[in-house]
Amino acid sequence: MTSTKHVASSDKSPAPAVSRAIKLLDLLGRHGGTPLTLGEIAASIDAAKSSTLNILQVLEDGGMVARVQGGYKLGRRNLELGGAYLSGFSQMREFYNFCSVASLLSHEVVQVAMLVDTDVVYLARHEGRAPMRFIATIGSRFPAAPTAVGNALLTTLSDDEVARRFSGPQHFPLMTENSVRNLPDLLRKISSARERGYAIDDNEVHPGIYGVARVLPPWSSGDQPLAIGTSLAAASATPAYVSQIVDELGAAVSHLSNPLFHSVASPPTDFKHPEVPPHVGI
Repeated sequence: MTSTKHVASSDKSPAPAVSRAIKLLDLLGRHGGTPLTLGEIAASIDAAKSSTLNILQVLEDGGMVARVQGGYKLGRRNLELGGAYLSGFSQMREFYNFCSVASLLSHEVVQVAMLVDTDVVYLARHEGRAPMRFIATIGSRFPAAPTAVGNALLTTLSDDEVARRFSGPQHFPLMTENSVRNLPDLLRKISSARERGYAIDDNEVHPGIYGVARVLPPWSSGDQPLAIGTSLAAASATPAYVSQIVDELGAAVSHLSNPLFHSVASPPTDFKHPEVPPHVGI
């Protein structure tokens, strides 16, 4: 659901009742299955009880809202509309769409990868405005230990499973002098990534390249998680810029995640989502 912060205020909207209806549905969505009373809803959307009741009645007639003991909650029609939306949603196509209009990621190399044992395989790549030819291309296979996308994906495994997979020195290739070299150091990196919510590669794969990656949850219960990451010139990877990149990757994860299966943490309140056109060519 769209945040109420992104909905035009009703006094400036060309259709105030529609704007209030959107805010109302978003409010009920954020409260999950907990019913809200008429008074609570009216106060939250800054509307009179009489006009709020009129909106609720129309939404109830359309199956968008259900009246239950204790107030109102979302109706079953929302699930039907969500299914219709998802049936036409292509995660990889939307990855390219998002990256093409994102204020920062549009300029950077951005990739999607999956974990295969102790390696990552790259599935998609947005070139950015200054392509890095030595960065992995689609279909390339890289060791997971030194890469940001690999470390992000390893956060989804238990430490015991990581230890089982990375039991030998062959899983720690020395790609640069910064590359992680052993299991204890890898586990510390993974622990730090879990705590901060994203993984980094500080010149571990290529000198002068700083990687940042976040987990992209599985689309459905039968899928495996992916990771979305970007490769920055290390000279430009200041703490402030990396923080902005992390926020934009978070917005990408939110946009690309299946809302029927996952609740993704929202980006900061001052973060502006890029307007993603419906079908930008890949």
